[in-house]
Amino acid sequence: MADVSEGLSDDSFFIGKTKEYLELHEQVETSTNLLGELETFLSTFQTDLSAVSGQISDLQSRSKDFDAKLKGRRKIERPLSQLLADLAIPPELALLILDGNVSDAWIPGIEELEVKLDTIQQRTRVKAAKDLSEVAEGLRIVAATKIRLFFLSLMQPIRATVSTNMQIIQTSVLLKYRSLVGFLQRRAPKVATEVQRAYIGAARSYYETAFRRYSRSLGYIIARDPPKSQLITTSPSDPSKEEQGYDWSRLDYAQIEGPPVTLAYMADDKTYKQPVEALFRSLMLVLMDNATAEYNFINSFFNPAAAPVSMTGVPLMSPTFDDRRTDIGSVLEIPMSPTRTRPILSMEEQQAATNETKKALDLVWKQVMETALEYCKTVALSCWQPTPPEIIPLLTMMRLNENVLIEVQKRACSPFESFVVELRLSMWPIFQKEMNTQVESLKKLLEGASGGLLTKSTLKDSVVERVSRAYGTLFAAFISLSEPSEEAMLFSNLGRMRPEIAQIIITHGNKIKDSRQQAVYLSTAYENVLHSAMSGPFSNAHPKAQAEMAFWREKEENARKRIMLRSG
Repeated sequence: MADVSEGLSDDSFFIGKTKEYLELHEQVETSTNLLGELETFLSTFQTDLSAVSGQISDLQSRSKDFDAKLKGRRKIERPLSQLLADLAIPPELALLILDGNVSDAWIPGIEELEVKLDTIQQRTRVKAAKDLSEVAEGLRIVAATKIRLFFLSLMQPIRATVSTNMQIIQTSVLLKYRSLVGFLQRRAPKVATEVQRAYIGAARSYYETAFRRYSRSLGYIIARDPPKSQLITTSPSDPSKEEQGYDWSRLDYAQIEGPPVTLAYMADDKTYKQPVEALFRSLMLVLMDNATAEYNFINSFFNPAAAPVSMTGVPLMSPTFDDRRTDIGSVLEIPMSPTRTRPILSMEEQQAATNETKKALDLVWKQVMETALEYCKTVALSCWQPTPPEIIPLLTMMRLNENVLIEVQKRACSPFESFVVELRLSMWPIFQKEMNTQVESLKKLLEGASGGLLTKSTLKDSVVERVSRAYGTLFAAFISLSEPSEEAMLFSNLGRMRPEIAQIIITHGNKIKDSRQQAVYLSTAYENVLHSAMSGPFSNAHPKAQAEMAFWREKEENARKRIMLRSG
């Protein structure tokens, strides 16, 4: 019973706790449900977290791509900026060419335009270059048109009057704009040719008019005292000249540095006269200075400029980016640092190009100076044709011509050399003919001095004295005017005269019956020849002078010995 009572009490206890147990059971179920929901939430969170992790990885990958692209863009920033700077045509440059007249500001402006034209032409695959090509071409056409009109206006004063100072226009105006001519030669060859032809026409007219007037003035002066050939055996037309002797200052006309030249206006003075060699010198110096100055100008002004700079390597294209690539070195389709170099020519090609350029410039010079040279040639030839002057003036002109040739070679004016050489070839035969004539006149005088049974000797003391003095003067002039390269030719002619002079003196001395008086005469005659020969403005140390002195001094000493013998 006790057990039953205890059992009933326990049941009552549990029954009394039923509500609590039920609540506890509900709480357990609720907790279980919550844990299930939490498990579901955690599973979902884990799934979402995995998705976020993937997104973060994707963002990290994209961040790396963006960083690589940023570095690539920074790397091309400088060359891209340079590309845009090279291609862009500044508004100031466009306004200068379109709205402004040619001035000093055009010199750097045209250089900048040509750089832009080069860049656009060399980068034909760049889209921006294609867009700018029409604008650049329009600026080129406008620039060429305005430069053409500018140069034509500058050449108008040259064509209009010879009072225009040609050298001032060339050096102070035209050469200053030399770069504009180079632009035309490279960018508008037909316009450059037109400008060149316009200059040739203007300069040709200028020099033709100037030298026609100058040649006419010199011709007037030459006609007042025309050249006359004088035989060594005949008396001069002016006796005072024989008494005064030869004016050695006239030998200065053989030098480039010397007396002032004759100017055109001096011919207006009807009494103005000058020796023929002085007028020839004036003509040659004026012509040489103008011809060489013109040649130097043509070589400086019309000489084509160097070839334009060209690009090497792959042509530049518009920069494009590939979003799918992260390689920094391959994000651009262009080389990062293109180089600009000039095309390299071989030595043979350079020499051939130089020769062709020189031929073209020489032709321009000939076209400019052709008519002026013809006028000068006519006046120059009139100095010894048809009547040649005396031997010494002729030799003076020959020496001047040689000095002019040397100076022209120093000034590197090769086309003018042919003109000077032509004059040389014209004078030498005249000189040779005159020397032959002088020798023949001495032989005839010697034949007349010998006389015969039926002829009377025409040789007199005055004639012998004049011939001796003339020979000595001629020798002194030859020494003063000779050059080592010509000594053999000159003195071979003079050497033919010396035996004739010596024989004339001996032949005339033999007419004196008294042997002592004969020796005195010979000594005096030899002394006169020696004195005349040594009277020129030259050094007695000259080998030819030493030989000549020895020849006549020996004869003079022999005559003195005869005097002493006859006196004893």
